[in-house]
Amino acid sequence: MTTTLVVAIFVGAYALIATERIHRVSAALGGAALMVVIGVVDAEVAFFSEETGVDWNVIFLLLGMMVIVSVLKQTGVFDYLAIWSTKKARGRPFAVMVMLTMITAVASALLDNVTTVLLIAPVTLLVCERLGLNPVPYLIAEALASNIGGTATLIGDPPNIIIASRADLSFNDFLVNLAPIVVVLLVVFVGLCRVLFRSAFVYDEERVAAVMALDEREAIKDKGLLVRSLVVLVAVMVGFVAHSALHIEPSLVALLGAGTLVAVSRLEPPAFLEEVEWPTLVFFMGLFVMVGALVEVGVIGDLGERVTEAVGDNYFLAATVLLWGSALLSGIVDNIPYVATVTPLVQGLVDSGGGSTQSGALWWALALGADLGGNATAVGASANVVVIGIAARNGHPISFWEFTKYGLVVAFVTIALAWPYLYLRYYAFT
Repeated sequence: MTTTLVVAIFVGAYALIATERIHRVSAALGGAALMVVIGVVDAEVAFFSEETGVDWNVIFLLLGMMVIVSVLKQTGVFDYLAIWSTKKARGRPFAVMVMLTMITAVASALLDNVTTVLLIAPVTLLVCERLGLNPVPYLIAEALASNIGGTATLIGDPPNIIIASRADLSFNDFLVNLAPIVVVLLVVFVGLCRVLFRSAFVYDEERVAAVMALDEREAIKDKGLLVRSLVVLVAVMVGFVAHSALHIEPSLVALLGAGTLVAVSRLEPPAFLEEVEWPTLVFFMGLFVMVGALVEVGVIGDLGERVTEAVGDNYFLAATVLLWGSALLSGIVDNIPYVATVTPLVQGLVDSGGGSTQSGALWWALALGADLGGNATAVGASANVVVIGIAARNGHPISFWEFTKYGLVVAFVTIALAWPYLYLRYYAFT
């Protein structure tokens, strides 16, 4: 009875988020509160459990990077980048989208996708404002690109960090196994953008001419603060890349960077908290609690065990189920708690295969499914939620279905291409 009630509450909250009958933050918090009322969630489950609780590493990573972005904004560097990128693309809307999405994808692999969209979104808003373009398609495209690009490396997408920890995989393991298919997917993605967002490419000669006449160097308001901010940002990036060797979580790296930047900038709280998306952070907390309740009553675990029993030692079938199943579930629940729940089941399958190439490929199936499947809906990946929050804050709300109608297409196409890649590389010739 309890399990049925938990599923009903989750489905109800998700339906409210999808239909936007009430604000998504209210729906997430209401769902989390009901999980507490029925006795499934207590303080231990919600706040302290690694399996079912709020993922504070994600929350504080977001908070730290939002503070860093707030300080950077005070320097005028986003205006500089907006003018520079527009001039490089000669003001052509599609060229602008390609440039911004490719920068986002590459940066997502080197940093992580959430950090990247936090840095790129303000630039995008300014570019679109100067060119008289609707920023919504550009922001959606960047969120999708960040999830694809972030798939390539250990630090690119939070689920990859969880997988690497559980499977003892290195940065190079991810790069060698996932980067080749990610390059292919990004090329395909550019073609999809040309078709999916074709109505967004409106060329305004007068606005383009006005931007081309600007000197981007004049946009910098505080060169001293910019230098200090860039030094701290580079240090944070190095910390992200070396976090496993330093044994410091990315969230702590972000908080240390934010604290350092606040100290050296000498800004007042209203300035360095300007870009903090409090509704987004609260939404994540509520979502984590609801998904944690599903884990607590065994819904996700039971589903995984049934899949494990069904595939047996047919590892290509297991990889296929993991790839498509992870894509489906990551579109429904945030891929971070999903991957945290499924990794023990995958570990059992890999161990049963004695660590062979075929069984080891299950980790890559999980990573591809969870990361690429996160594009399917507005709440499927952290980057999606962050972009939607930034858009709403700047007067350009993106509805659940507006994002999802594009995300579903991109997720399906990329997963469909990843499936033969897994077969040809790990199963066809072994």
